[in-house]
Amino acid sequence: MPLKEIARELQGKAANLALRMPISWVNILAGPPVAVDGRTLDGRTQWFLQLLARSGQPPMHRLSVAEARASFDTFLPLLSGRPSPVGEIVDRTIDGPAGRLRVRFYRPADSVARLLPTILYFHGGGWTVGSLEAYDLACRYFCARSGCAVVTVDYRLAPEHKFPAALDDAVAAYRWLEAQAVGLGIDPARIVVGGDSSGGTMATVVARLLRGERRPPCLQWLIYPATDLACDSASYASCSEGFLLTRADMEWVRDHYLNDLGQIADPRVSPLRTDDLSGLAPALIYTAGFDPLRDEGQAYAARLAAAGVKTVHREFDSLIHGFVGMRGVLQAAARAMDDMVAGLRHELAQLGR
Repeated sequence: MPLKEIARELQGKAANLALRMPISWVNILAGPPVAVDGRTLDGRTQWFLQLLARSGQPPMHRLSVAEARASFDTFLPLLSGRPSPVGEIVDRTIDGPAGRLRVRFYRPADSVARLLPTILYFHGGGWTVGSLEAYDLACRYFCARSGCAVVTVDYRLAPEHKFPAALDDAVAAYRWLEAQAVGLGIDPARIVVGGDSSGGTMATVVARLLRGERRPPCLQWLIYPATDLACDSASYASCSEGFLLTRADMEWVRDHYLNDLGQIADPRVSPLRTDDLSGLAPALIYTAGFDPLRDEGQAYAARLAAAGVKTVHREFDSLIHGFVGMRGVLQAAARAMDDMVAGLRHELAQLGR
């Protein structure tokens, strides 16, 4: 293992241990609570951000793409908790629009259903970083706790593959999954499209692009999605620095992803700019209080509801962007993930009635 990766891993393990301190110690070390826009940051999250700042780890926008990918893939598994038990994990390749496309299939343990509901999950990372390996622990958790199969997609990343390459892969993956569902032990009528951050963006765009097909997605499960890459909402001003994801980071991934800034207006890039959102699958939308993407996620939920789409929006007001990868070190993140899975199970049960 290269020395840089060893150093990153040691830093991650040290932070993990520090975050397991009694909360009384954490509150003393972290100092006075941080409040923004009437929200108070979770104490352990505040301590985590201070540890990260002291580590000397540069922000994403100051790294090369290769460095950012290595950092993301090293740290996320260290923060994501213990592996949840699942019945089976299988990697395979499928035909994609530009060649073979890798997908990973998680099946829950002890499932009695002949045909399982399934989450087609698109990982976050600003279309530039992130991987199946980085999200493995999160996807194991989603599979084990939801009772759903989970299928993740190793879609093409920018800047090597700019817009709309990732989205083309996502649509191809859905169509493959729906076509092969029964043979895979999947219920083709209960395929959820989900994802976090840029993956949430991809999920809602896939739902819109496929709404007229024979079996479109049954549900959207969107975790702090980016819905307007203009990056100019009020939360971009109040949460632009100091809460892990910054405005500069978002502009960095945007510049890698898009061919030019004129594409911001494309509704496949900025779903909030879509003229017609009617007829989409019901949506569960989750946002974080200390996140530049907070307000656009809330605005998108309001737009869906106004278009007649059944929409449930919940804000985890004490958390930051990226909490899906922090279940192992932040109790508030673990509780949020429990709540999101419970919401998913509830909606799937309602669809079955």
